[in-house]
Amino acid sequence: MKVLVADKFEQSGLDGLRALGCEVIYDPSLKEESLIEALRLHNPDILVVRSTKVTAPMLEAGDLSLVIRAGAGVNTIDVATASKRGIYVANCPGKNAIAVAELAFGLILSLDRRIPDNVQQLREGRWNKKEFSEARGLAGQTLGLIGVGNIGREMIPRARAFGMRVIAWSRSLTPETAEALQIGYRATPLDVASEADIVSVHVALTPETHHLCGRAFFEAMKPGAYFINTARAEVVDEEALLWAVREKGIRAGLDVFSTEPAAAEGAFDNPLVHLPNVYGTHHIGASTQQAQEAIAEEVVNIVRTYMQTGHVPNVVNLAKRTPARYLLVVRHLDRVGVLAHVFDCLREAQINVQETENIIFEGAEAAVARIQLDSEPSAEVLRAIRSNSNIFSAVVMPL
Repeated sequence: MKVLVADKFEQSGLDGLRALGCEVIYDPSLKEESLIEALRLHNPDILVVRSTKVTAPMLEAGDLSLVIRAGAGVNTIDVATASKRGIYVANCPGKNAIAVAELAFGLILSLDRRIPDNVQQLREGRWNKKEFSEARGLAGQTLGLIGVGNIGREMIPRARAFGMRVIAWSRSLTPETAEALQIGYRATPLDVASEADIVSVHVALTPETHHLCGRAFFEAMKPGAYFINTARAEVVDEEALLWAVREKGIRAGLDVFSTEPAAAEGAFDNPLVHLPNVYGTHHIGASTQQAQEAIAEEVVNIVRTYMQTGHVPNVVNLAKRTPARYLLVVRHLDRVGVLAHVFDCLREAQINVQETENIIFEGAEAAVARIQLDSEPSAEVLRAIRSNSNIFSAVVMPL
């Protein structure tokens, strides 16, 4: 298979792909039009990206069968177009969880001890111990988590090590799960916002989480509380956050911004970073050597599994439920042309196949085909299917 890697990628990952027998084209400079041209020129089977946006014209430029996001979120990929063209989209969930949690705590400590301001004034030749001697400290504070996925769960033991109490809300969190994690369950994000001294956001960007942290959320937060976002910029209403920093004294530590450049380097401006109580980093949550090595290993695993089995680990765009309404079960001899006969009968009846699997019994003499259909075969169609002498039975049942 031919693999185009269009972002910075660990050498161990490139070596691993080549060891699988892949032809690897590595060009982390490819973006926008240059990436479209590269896809047309090289016509790869697989595209690997990190932060590079994958647009509809890119997906339409060649014959891609798989796009791998070397990270967790897939909001930079046009998943809808990929699905329409039958292109798998996969990611590497959980591999950067520790790295992001570490940065989140770095931002928390920076806000509490005002570390960046300390450094800046020392570099300016100013000694100002009185100004920086009023930190609150983390022990005994309440950390509120918005989202308890892989990253959110990595926050819990780190908070506990600092002597903090943890409460959380997540779409999947239940009181029972919270008890098992030894954290407090809260029914809504606003419940977390109103109680926490520090809020840290760890949810994926979906239509449901867009601007999840809006004006009502920040109105619910305690005056002077800390707000950390290492998830996605669009989860936060930045105008509402601006208001909260100015009017409520909220301190914010942000690794993501709505105005981020598409490239790794470029001009940047955002009104939030000009406020004294806001500290920012350059969307580097996953950017540790440990995390990138783990992600590279997972990318190689995805490609290996795809090459060897045709299945894609961590695929994100398969239908959770197809339009199939009936299941046709055909027991048959494992002979050439048997399934072709079944499909011919279905085609003539204008019945569409949604999913199919053919399971072989020990000895490779017999098999059973399970075929999901969008409409019910008539008795006549079933008789036509059973007319093949290599078919033992054909029955249909509703799904």
